[in-house]
Amino acid sequence: MNENKSIKNWSEDERPREKMLHKGAAALTDAELLGILIASGTPQRSAIDLARDILALAGGNIRELGRLSIKELQKVKGIGEARAIAISAALELGRRRQMSEGLDRPAIRSSKDALPILMPLLQDLNHESFCVLYLNTAGKLLRHELISSGGLTATVADIRLILKNALLQNANQLIIAHNHPSGNKQASTADIELTRKLNEAAALMDIRLLDHIIVAGHAHLSLADEGLM
Repeated sequence: MNENKSIKNWSEDERPREKMLHKGAAALTDAELLGILIASGTPQRSAIDLARDILALAGGNIRELGRLSIKELQKVKGIGEARAIAISAALELGRRRQMSEGLDRPAIRSSKDALPILMPLLQDLNHESFCVLYLNTAGKLLRHELISSGGLTATVADIRLILKNALLQNANQLIIAHNHPSGNKQASTADIELTRKLNEAAALMDIRLLDHIIVAGHAHLSLADEGLM
């Protein structure tokens, strides 16, 4: 590595770790934070250079960074499997921290209550996936799970499996959700039909379907709020 580029030769105020120590994490740029995770550069490029390459891969959008897989991160020269795993693990911790607020809610009764859980789970996925929140009569979350994954445009939700798991959890209420990787939040005919079938089947077992939420990137649509249930 060019000695002038090596982070160890930078002034202390410019080094990401020292900057974070003295000024706090908020003072660092996205590239600097990512550079700390990468830890060290290559003979040709500093850790910050590699971080900028990764951000470029995500279109310069920190939100899009969460969509990159371990294999995609490794497309950046100098990012091997170990570094890609470390970055992916840090992003997952961020998602779980974001989701923790929703998991701690005393009751989930609407899309507004459910979104803090569902958005971190679904918004960054590049494939369509289906999630269920199992609730008791008081609206307390008993369990959340991803029950299926599909391709880029479709997934399959097994109504029998959803209701079986609801019985196993002693759940009286459900909220279901899936994502649209295309970014289009509008409900399809298939989405509405699935909601109708599950609603009818659940009612026979005295289980109430509260909502079906579609997550499209950072947008969402609630079929209950839109009067589509």
